[in-house]
Amino acid sequence: MGLIPDLKRVEIGVSIATVWEFEAAISYFDVKETERTTYPYGEYFCRTINGKPVVFYSTGVRKVNGVGGNQYMLAHFPITKVLVIGTCAGIDERFEVLDILIPDRAVQYDCTVKEVEPLLKPSFIVELDVLKYGMKSHGTIGTADRAVVMWNDYLELQANDITIADTEAAAIAYICRKNDVECIIIKGISDVPTDETDLDPLQSNQEQINVYIANTPKVMTRIFNDYLQLFI
Repeated sequence: MGLIPDLKRVEIGVSIATVWEFEAAISYFDVKETERTTYPYGEYFCRTINGKPVVFYSTGVRKVNGVGGNQYMLAHFPITKVLVIGTCAGIDERFEVLDILIPDRAVQYDCTVKEVEPLLKPSFIVELDVLKYGMKSHGTIGTADRAVVMWNDYLELQANDITIADTEAAAIAYICRKNDVECIIIKGISDVPTDETDLDPLQSNQEQINVYIANTPKVMTRIFNDYLQLFI
Protein backbone atom coordinates (compact mmCIF):
# COMPACT_ATOMS: atom_id res chain seq x y z
CA MET A 1 0.00 0.00 0.00
CA GLY A 2 1.21 3.51 -0.76
CA LEU A 3 0.25 7.09 -1.46
CA ILE A 4 -1.71 8.05 -4.55
CA PRO A 5 0.24 10.28 -6.94
CA ASP A 6 -2.74 11.44 -9.00
CA LEU A 7 -6.19 12.04 -7.50
CA LYS A 8 -7.69 12.27 -10.98
CA ARG A 9 -7.30 8.49 -11.28
CA VAL A 10 -9.33 7.65 -8.17
CA GLU A 11 -12.15 5.27 -9.09
CA ILE A 12 -12.81 3.63 -5.72
CA GLY A 13 -14.20 5.49 -2.71
CA VAL A 14 -14.37 4.18 0.85
CA SER A 15 -17.12 5.87 2.84
CA ILE A 16 -16.68 6.02 6.62
CA ALA A 17 -19.28 7.65 8.89
CA THR A 18 -18.24 8.16 12.49
CA VAL A 19 -15.30 9.93 14.10
CA TRP A 20 -14.19 6.73 15.84
CA GLU A 21 -14.29 4.73 12.60
CA PHE A 22 -12.30 7.34 10.71
CA GLU A 23 -9.75 7.60 13.52
CA ALA A 24 -9.30 3.83 13.31
CA ALA A 25 -8.66 4.16 9.57
CA ILE A 26 -6.14 6.95 10.12
CA SER A 27 -4.32 4.82 12.66
CA TYR A 28 -4.38 1.66 10.55
CA PHE A 29 -2.99 3.36 7.44
CA ASP A 30 -0.60 5.56 9.46
CA VAL A 31 -2.02 8.72 7.90
CA LYS A 32 -0.11 11.88 8.74
CA GLU A 33 -2.00 15.11 9.32
CA THR A 34 -0.42 16.58 6.20
CA GLU A 35 -1.91 13.73 4.15
CA ARG A 36 -5.48 14.58 5.13
CA THR A 37 -7.62 17.05 3.21
CA THR A 38 -10.68 18.80 4.63
CA TYR A 39 -13.91 18.96 2.65
CA PRO A 40 -17.43 20.10 3.68
CA TYR A 41 -18.39 16.80 5.34
CA GLY A 42 -15.12 15.85 7.00
CA GLU A 43 -11.71 14.75 5.77
CA TYR A 44 -10.26 12.41 3.17
CA PHE A 45 -6.95 10.73 2.46
CA CYS A 46 -5.65 8.51 -0.31
CA ARG A 47 -3.82 5.22 -0.61
CA THR A 48 -2.95 2.73 -3.34
CA ILE A 49 -4.34 -0.76 -2.70
CA ASN A 50 -3.87 -3.69 -5.06
CA GLY A 51 -2.30 -1.21 -7.46
CA LYS A 52 -5.46 0.91 -7.54
CA PRO A 53 -5.94 4.44 -6.19
CA VAL A 54 -8.47 4.64 -3.37
CA VAL A 55 -9.89 7.65 -1.53
CA PHE A 56 -11.03 7.17 2.08
CA TYR A 57 -13.43 9.83 3.37
CA SER A 58 -15.41 10.59 6.49
CA THR A 59 -18.98 11.80 6.04
CA GLY A 60 -20.40 12.27 9.51
CA VAL A 61 -23.29 10.27 10.91
CA ARG A 62 -26.90 9.84 9.82
CA LYS A 63 -28.41 9.72 6.36
CA VAL A 64 -28.18 13.38 5.37
CA ASN A 65 -24.42 13.47 6.01
CA GLY A 66 -23.82 10.07 4.41
CA VAL A 67 -25.68 11.04 1.25
CA GLY A 68 -24.24 14.56 1.12
CA GLY A 69 -20.68 13.42 1.65
CA ASN A 70 -20.91 10.72 -0.99
CA GLN A 71 -22.62 12.93 -3.55
CA TYR A 72 -19.83 15.47 -3.04
CA MET A 73 -17.13 12.85 -3.59
CA LEU A 74 -18.88 11.43 -6.66
CA ALA A 75 -19.01 14.94 -8.10
CA HIS A 76 -15.31 15.63 -7.48
CA PHE A 77 -13.67 12.28 -8.25
CA PRO A 78 -14.23 9.77 -11.09
CA ILE A 79 -15.51 7.17 -8.60
CA THR A 80 -17.19 4.10 -10.09
CA LYS A 81 -17.41 2.02 -6.90
CA VAL A 82 -18.19 2.98 -3.31
CA LEU A 83 -17.36 0.71 -0.37
CA VAL A 84 -19.37 1.66 2.70
CA ILE A 85 -17.47 0.31 5.69
CA GLY A 86 -17.88 0.59 9.43
CA THR A 87 -19.85 -0.60 12.41
CA CYS A 88 -23.45 -1.64 12.87
CA ALA A 89 -25.89 -3.00 15.42
CA GLY A 90 -26.54 -6.71 15.39
CA ILE A 91 -30.19 -7.70 14.90
CA ASP A 92 -30.20 -11.32 13.68
CA GLU A 93 -29.23 -13.54 16.62
CA ARG A 94 -27.26 -15.89 14.36
CA PHE A 95 -24.45 -13.33 14.30
CA GLU A 96 -22.26 -12.10 17.13
CA VAL A 97 -20.35 -8.98 18.10
CA LEU A 98 -17.25 -8.46 15.88
CA ASP A 99 -18.68 -10.58 13.04
CA ILE A 100 -18.17 -8.94 9.64
CA LEU A 101 -21.16 -9.01 7.29
CA ILE A 102 -21.62 -8.15 3.61
CA PRO A 103 -25.35 -7.71 2.93
CA ASP A 104 -26.93 -8.16 -0.51
CA ARG A 105 -29.88 -5.92 0.28
CA ALA A 106 -30.04 -2.44 1.81
CA VAL A 107 -33.32 -0.96 3.05
CA GLN A 108 -34.42 2.28 4.65
CA TYR A 109 -37.03 1.57 7.29
CA ASP A 110 -38.00 5.11 8.29
CA CYS A 111 -39.51 6.13 4.93
CA THR A 112 -43.10 5.05 5.56
CA VAL A 113 -45.96 5.70 7.94
CA LYS A 114 -45.56 2.30 9.52
CA GLU A 115 -48.96 2.41 11.19
CA VAL A 116 -50.68 2.17 7.79
CA GLU A 117 -47.91 1.06 5.39
CA PRO A 118 -45.33 -1.74 5.26
CA LEU A 119 -42.19 -0.88 7.20
CA LEU A 120 -40.04 -1.37 4.09
CA LYS A 121 -41.01 0.65 1.03
CA PRO A 122 -39.95 -1.12 -2.21
CA SER A 123 -38.71 2.08 -3.88
CA PHE A 124 -36.13 2.51 -1.09
CA ILE A 125 -34.78 -1.05 -1.29
CA VAL A 126 -31.43 -1.51 -3.05
CA GLU A 127 -30.12 -4.90 -4.17
CA LEU A 128 -26.33 -5.31 -3.90
CA ASP A 129 -24.43 -7.73 -6.15
CA VAL A 130 -21.97 -9.51 -3.87
CA LEU A 131 -22.12 -12.86 -5.67
CA LYS A 132 -19.82 -11.66 -8.45
CA TYR A 133 -17.06 -11.39 -5.85
CA GLY A 134 -17.63 -14.95 -4.76
CA MET A 135 -19.04 -13.75 -1.45
CA LYS A 136 -21.88 -15.35 0.44
CA SER A 137 -24.66 -12.92 1.22
CA HIS A 138 -25.29 -11.99 4.83
CA GLY A 139 -28.84 -10.74 4.44
CA THR A 140 -30.27 -7.25 4.84
CA ILE A 141 -28.93 -4.07 6.37
CA GLY A 142 -31.55 -1.63 7.60
CA THR A 143 -30.88 2.10 7.85
CA ALA A 144 -32.74 4.87 9.66
CA ASP A 145 -31.82 8.18 11.23
CA ARG A 146 -32.94 6.77 14.56
CA ALA A 147 -30.25 4.45 15.88
CA VAL A 148 -31.31 1.06 17.23
CA VAL A 149 -31.02 1.61 20.95
CA MET A 150 -34.48 0.89 22.35
CA TRP A 151 -35.53 -2.74 22.73
CA ASN A 152 -38.85 -2.22 20.92
CA ASP A 153 -36.97 -0.97 17.84
CA TYR A 154 -34.76 -4.06 17.96
CA LEU A 155 -37.78 -6.38 18.11
CA GLU A 156 -39.47 -4.57 15.22
CA LEU A 157 -36.41 -5.00 13.00
CA GLN A 158 -36.16 -8.67 13.93
CA ALA A 159 -39.80 -9.13 12.95
CA ASN A 160 -39.03 -7.62 9.53
CA ASP A 161 -36.02 -9.86 8.81
CA ILE A 162 -33.37 -7.15 9.21
CA THR A 163 -29.95 -8.70 9.80
CA ILE A 164 -27.96 -5.65 10.91
CA ALA A 165 -28.75 -1.95 11.24
CA ASP A 166 -27.02 1.42 10.99
CA THR A 167 -27.83 5.06 10.22
CA GLU A 168 -26.22 5.65 6.79
CA ALA A 169 -25.45 2.66 4.55
CA ALA A 170 -28.78 2.03 2.79
CA ALA A 171 -29.17 5.73 2.03
CA ILE A 172 -25.68 5.78 0.49
CA ALA A 173 -26.51 2.68 -1.55
CA TYR A 174 -29.65 4.45 -2.75
CA ILE A 175 -27.74 7.55 -3.90
CA CYS A 176 -25.11 5.36 -5.56
CA ARG A 177 -27.87 3.70 -7.57
CA LYS A 178 -29.11 7.15 -8.61
CA ASN A 179 -25.59 7.92 -9.88
CA ASP A 180 -25.12 4.51 -11.56
CA VAL A 181 -22.21 3.75 -9.22
CA GLU A 182 -21.59 0.31 -7.73
CA CYS A 183 -21.99 0.05 -3.97
CA ILE A 184 -20.74 -2.64 -1.60
CA ILE A 185 -21.40 -2.52 2.15
CA ILE A 186 -18.96 -4.10 4.60
CA LYS A 187 -20.08 -3.84 8.20
CA GLY A 188 -18.93 -5.27 11.52
CA ILE A 189 -21.21 -5.74 14.51
CA SER A 190 -20.01 -3.46 17.31
CA ASP A 191 -22.97 -3.80 19.67
CA VAL A 192 -26.35 -5.42 20.19
CA PRO A 193 -29.31 -3.64 21.83
CA THR A 194 -30.28 -4.84 25.29
CA ASP A 195 -33.65 -4.90 27.00
CA GLU A 196 -33.76 -1.66 28.98
CA THR A 197 -37.22 -2.33 30.49
CA ASP A 198 -35.97 -2.69 34.05
CA LEU A 199 -33.01 -0.32 33.64
CA ASP A 200 -32.45 3.41 33.50
CA PRO A 201 -32.78 4.14 29.74
CA LEU A 202 -30.02 6.78 29.86
CA GLN A 203 -27.64 4.43 31.64
CA SER A 204 -28.49 1.58 29.25
CA ASN A 205 -27.86 3.84 26.24
CA GLN A 206 -24.54 5.04 27.65
CA GLU A 207 -23.41 1.47 28.30
CA GLN A 208 -24.21 0.56 24.68
CA ILE A 209 -22.24 3.61 23.46
CA ASN A 210 -19.25 2.56 25.57
CA VAL A 211 -19.35 -0.94 24.06
CA TYR A 212 -19.56 0.59 20.58
CA ILE A 213 -16.55 2.84 21.12
CA ALA A 214 -14.48 -0.03 22.54
CA ASN A 215 -15.31 -2.37 19.66
CA THR A 216 -15.01 0.08 16.77
CA PRO A 217 -11.23 -0.21 16.23
CA LYS A 218 -11.50 -4.00 16.46
CA VAL A 219 -14.19 -4.06 13.76
CA MET A 220 -12.30 -1.66 11.49
CA THR A 221 -9.06 -3.63 11.80
CA ARG A 222 -10.85 -6.84 10.80
CA ILE A 223 -12.39 -5.13 7.78
CA PHE A 224 -9.04 -3.69 6.67
CA ASN A 225 -7.13 -6.93 7.28
CA ASP A 226 -9.54 -9.48 5.84
CA TYR A 227 -12.16 -7.87 3.60
CA LEU A 228 -11.27 -4.53 2.03
CA GLN A 229 -8.86 -5.83 -0.59
CA LEU A 230 -11.38 -8.45 -1.77
CA PHE A 231 -13.45 -5.67 -3.33
CA ILE A 232 -10.66 -3.52 -4.79
